Amino acid sequence: MPRWLPRALVLALALYACFQLGSWAFHQLIGLLVNILLAFFLALAIEPAVGRMAARGMRRGLATFIVFFGVLVVSVGFVVLLGSMLAGQIVDMVENFPKYLDSLINWINQHFHTELSRVEVQDSVLRSGWLQKYVQNSAAGVLDVSATLLGGLFKLLTIFLFSFYFAADGPRLRRALCSVLPPAKQTEVLRAWEIAVDKTGGYLYSRGLMALISGVAHFVLFEILDVPYAPALAVWVGLVSQFIPTIGTYLAGALPMLIAFTVDPWYALWVLIFVVVYQQFENYMLQPKLTSKTVDIHPAVAFGSVIAGTALLGAVGALIAIPAVATLQAFLGAYVKRYDVTDDPRVHGHRRYGEAVVARLQKALHHGKKEPAEPDGPTSGGQR
Repeated sequence: MPRWLPRALVLALALYACFQLGSWAFHQLIGLLVNILLAFFLALAIEPAVGRMAARGMRRGLATFIVFFGVLVVSVGFVVLLGSMLAGQIVDMVENFPKYLDSLINWINQHFHTELSRVEVQDSVLRSGWLQKYVQNSAAGVLDVSATLLGGLFKLLTIFLFSFYFAADGPRLRRALCSVLPPAKQTEVLRAWEIAVDKTGGYLYSRGLMALISGVAHFVLFEILDVPYAPALAVWVGLVSQFIPTIGTYLAGALPMLIAFTVDPWYALWVLIFVVVYQQFENYMLQPKLTSKTVDIHPAVAFGSVIAGTALLGAVGALIAIPAVATLQAFLGAYVKRYDVTDDPRVHGHRRYGEAVVARLQKALHHGKKEPAEPDGPTSGGQR
């Protein structure tokens, strides 16, 4: 056996063990790493406000606390308002449920010539096996729901703590990062940091603008249908549909449909139709234009980045995909050498009319010259 073979085997086994250990640690810490990544982008989002307050002489820690406290107050107030509104509407719906059921049964009896009664429908529903099974599963899943809520609160607290440290100690973090890099690399890192702040702020600005447009549009609909709590519902639809990726649209539309159903069941259908139509308008017309202007990326790139982010990191990836891609594109744009584009009409997707006509005529004449004449007889030597 060669002398180097045992050492090579030991080294290979050690590298394999290190790889397995690193892979296991990464899968165990993937949740924490995602939370840290989200906290970093949240810190970048509030960096402009914290920076302005710090430039006026306020300590960064106090400025960060004020910004987070304002966000917390607004969020808690909004949740409490919607919670009280939803609780009141649910109570009204439960009290008026027999009336809704009677109207539905009367409509069925008139149009389908049946003889249903509310007592028979209630008895059949209460004695059905699927209802009993649903109640048993719901009772068994209470603990799971409680654990999920506690886990979500813990993740939210973790994100806020890390984002607070990133924003409050932003200059110290940048100095620590630059201290291990040469001067040329330090400039690039600081420039990338500044671009990330600008792009993240632009993305949040676009989301806020789309939330405003969505809220105004849905407020007009709720006022036309005379749905109660129209301002609060409009704010709910605007914020939830824009800042909760993937499922935000469905969560945003469910609550107005529920409230509209208490007024008139047909109003819930109108709300559903409007939500679906407006979502298509936003996806294909409004969002690509606003996102491409604020973060300066192509609408197709923005759409693809959201799909890729969702595939990689789920809802978190969908939320941070666009600012991350915009930051990377802006940073790499400074290192890609570009040249002046030639003044050719084909660059603009068309040719001048005269040149196109001349080109077609030349092509037709050239094709006519190559047309063979009809031979009188067989030729020799391969010539006509």
